[in-house]
This record gives sequence, C-alpha cells and structure tokens, in this order.
Amino acid sequence: MTDEQLSFLAADDWPEKQRRVPRTTAPALDAEQLSFDWALPVSLGPEDFFVSDSNADAHAMIAGGLRWPDGKLALVGPEGSGKTHLVRIWQGLTGAERRDARELSPDLPVPGAAIAVEDLEALPRESETALFHLHNHLVSTGGRLLLTSDRPPARWGVRLPDLASRMEATTVVRLDPPDDTLVEALLAKQFADRQLFPAPGVLTFVARRIERSHAAAAGAVATLDRASLSEGRRVSLALARRVLDSGEPAS
Repeated sequence: MTDEQLSFLAADDWPEKQRRVPRTTAPALDAEQLSFDWALPVSLGPEDFFVSDSNADAHAMIAGGLRWPDGKLALVGPEGSGKTHLVRIWQGLTGAERRDARELSPDLPVPGAAIAVEDLEALPRESETALFHLHNHLVSTGGRLLLTSDRPPARWGVRLPDLASRMEATTVVRLDPPDDTLVEALLAKQFADRQLFPAPGVLTFVARRIERSHAAAAGAVATLDRASLSEGRRVSLALARRVLDSGEPAS
C-alpha cells in the first residue's frame, strides 16, 4: 500500500479533530504529565476491515456467505489480529449473539440461532458442559456456531471427552501474520482510530521498522501518539524516526 493510496491520512487541509486536550489551571504541569490513556473508540464496521492475502480466507468464510460444515467454524489468530472485528461483521450479517467463554451461560438460544463464543482458550472447566449442550443444540437445529481463540481447538485444554472430539472436528480458519500491505493498512487504521493524520512517508517508514504483527503496529502507533501529545506536534517523519530509533517501548 502506497502513501498515495492512503493520502487521506496525511492531507494538510484535514485539521486534526479534537482528541485528549491537556487542560489545567496549574501551569507547572506539562503536556507529557497530562497525556492520559483514555479508552479510544475503535471502528469495527465491514468497511473498516482491510482484506489482504493473510486474512482473505477468514473474511470469505465469515463475511462471504460460505457454508460451514455442520454449521460451525473456529476462527484462530493472535490477539489483535481481527477476530473481534470479524465477529462484529458476522453479527451484522446474521444477528448473532456474542458470548464470552469465560462466563458462558447454560441457557440455550432459540432453535436455529447464530452464536459466537469468544476466547475459547479461556473456557473454564466448569463451563464445558454448557458449551457441549450449546454445540449440540445449534448443530441439531440448523444453527451456526462461531468459536474464536488464539490457538486451534486441539490446544484448548478441553477435558470433557465428548466436547473435545466435537471441538477438534470443527473447521478451522486462520488469520495469518499480516503481509506488508496489511501492516500499512493496520497502521493507517490505528492512526485513524486515534484521529491522527501522519505526514507523508510515515506509514511506509514505520511498517519497515516494526515486527510484522498486529500487536507491533498497535504499539508503534500508541508510542507515536504519546510523543505527539507530549510535544504538541503532528506525527512527522522526523518524529517517527527519532522515536522509533530511540528504542522507546511500543506499549
């Protein structure tokens, strides 16, 4: 992805929207002391998901209307790889209900429902029976079950034999490590979510300096955001070069 393709992020006639503005009646406090890490809104619409070779299969299985064998699918990828984003897209398409594996309710949905259970690696042993009954209910009534995790079903540590066999028989689709194009798109989205508009050349520079992962992209943008706030200046190529070359922690 070129800077020209993402030039909307660097347009000089786009003023930065108001973000976390440091305000105080005590002049002794500087901008760095007043840069708070507020929770930032994240855009999770279908139009916000950038499809590349590394996630195209997962996107097609979830957003492309493809049939899932037995109506169930395991979406596997590292933290920050887009699992929650794809679940939200699937919700919008199917009206699915999201459930957290850590607090899995034993209540069964209506026949034929669509259910997403997230973070299966954290499923408590006492909730295995609830997942077993949920699985059988959805499969037998023509429902759909989307399971997400950072690891494949065989590594979820399920103790209940009948559930373990059913989970391991689930079709798995993976979110692979991002390719170069996706890394730049991830950086662009992270900057946009923070209402930052980096100067030309920043995306390509940062993409070449960081590990090729979703977490590294998020960490680099967070680091540059803090530097931009503390210095009261936009994210320029000079700032990015200085901050990233200094070895400042990226999270």
